[in-house]
Amino acid sequence: MKWKESDFNTGILKIRALLIYGMDAGQVDEFCDKAIEKNEIEKDNLFAIDSNDLKDKQDALFAEACSASMFGGRKMVIISNAGDSDAKQIAELIEHPSLDATVIVTAGELRAGGGLRALFENGENIAALPCYTDDAKTLAALIQKDLFATGIKQITPDAMGYMTSHLGGDRGITRSFLNKISLYVDDKKIVELQDVEKCLPDTGAADTDEFLFSLTSGHIHQTMTALDRLFYDNSEPNMLVRMLDSHFKRLMMAVVEGQMPRLFWKVADKFNLAIKIWPESEITNVLIRLNELEKQLRTTGMPGEILLRDFSLKLSVRAAKLALKRRS
Repeated sequence: MKWKESDFNTGILKIRALLIYGMDAGQVDEFCDKAIEKNEIEKDNLFAIDSNDLKDKQDALFAEACSASMFGGRKMVIISNAGDSDAKQIAELIEHPSLDATVIVTAGELRAGGGLRALFENGENIAALPCYTDDAKTLAALIQKDLFATGIKQITPDAMGYMTSHLGGDRGITRSFLNKISLYVDDKKIVELQDVEKCLPDTGAADTDEFLFSLTSGHIHQTMTALDRLFYDNSEPNMLVRMLDSHFKRLMMAVVEGQMPRLFWKVADKFNLAIKIWPESEITNVLIRLNELEKQLRTTGMPGEILLRDFSLKLSVRAAKLALKRRS
């Protein structure tokens, strides 16, 4: 079955297994935690394994999943970082007649029609739940819901615009920031632009802006300097790749459909330039390459910083050439 969040809320107690996948790693983790909570799984009844260990620990996996709990209560098996190559072994587990545990499988982006998605989307009593990065609409709703739940009474338009342009690539990062900003403004109950600007530096907001918008406008030196600062502040390559993906998707919406995101004034000129120099075909190619890069980061073992530096340099050079071509 193909699930949405509403299906998860009503059906998680009724199925044998669930695949949670997508580019938003924070949201994948969030649904995984919710599955543990809703099934009331105690620590002693939880067995977690990485997909890389499936072959070596197959006997232990099946023993845990196909035997009753010694402590009573429901059992759960979590298989992390799965890919299409794991589909056969996972199918054998969830189809085993003695299965006595709920099986949760987590994964990154998976291709439509691939082994894992096909297994869970077409199977009986199992489901697949995609986790896409929040767009401006869903992100704004999430921000309002979480902040208002803490007692915040008002979010100014400038503050909301700044948050929606900086967050959304990872649900975990978004929620962490919202918790921080709610504590920061607890006394006045209003979130204003200056509050957001003061709380976001820990996530590298200024340097992230400089990196994303300089890259797509062809400012090579500014791009690489901003990336240096982000890595100096221990930014994760995976997180930056997801932010790049979201940034290019916003650019695609602006180029193809004329849907302009709400932009902070400091980056508006660079984004407007990017709209003029990036054709739809080029953006599509970049999105494909970003998907490939994210898979490389997960599977090749190569240093993520080196891969992202090389990718960013080539992409900013390409943007510079597109800008030069437009002027000539």
